[in-house]
Amino acid sequence: MKIFFCGVGALGSTAVTMCRTLPARLAFADFDRVETKNLLSQAYTRQAVGRNKAEALRLQLRTFYGVSADAYPVRLGPDNIGTVAADADLLVDCLDNLAGRQTVRSFAQARGIASVHAGLSGDATFGLVRWGERFVPDAEDEAGQATCEAGEHLPFIGLVAATLATVVADHVRTGARRDVVVTTPAA
Repeated sequence: MKIFFCGVGALGSTAVTMCRTLPARLAFADFDRVETKNLLSQAYTRQAVGRNKAEALRLQLRTFYGVSADAYPVRLGPDNIGTVAADADLLVDCLDNLAGRQTVRSFAQARGIASVHAGLSGDATFGLVRWGERFVPDAEDEAGQATCEAGEHLPFIGLVAATLATVVADHVRTGARRDVVVTTPAA
């Protein structure tokens, strides 16, 4: 089985790291570079600053855990997803924008590939893990809205990423497709 993560920012990089022991080949795509501010909420080390996120994560998995993975340093779009994710058995959408989510969902539906989508609100009060057949992409509250800056929501990011990794693991092991809503307790 090949699991293809679309976006390896806060949710994606953390979930990939948690999925490293699954009996599957891991692959991921991200066009962005690791910045110093990303170290506060994403699964990257200081040595990764300046590198492409997909390449940095591939290197970290190999160096720290002896895990081989495939990295694609590209922005996923309708023009390239068919090439980079052609042999995927499961698409895991951790993108933070409407266009990307729509691309992943459309490609998965057209090819009959299982897909699971994950996201969280900018104020870290709500997270969602939902399978493609029940997922409807929605727009960000504000275009380009930062949801994972300054590390203030790191525990919630970890909770949603762990939930996503558990849902992916359950699917790999049993074929289950469980949706999960994650919320923070009321103050």
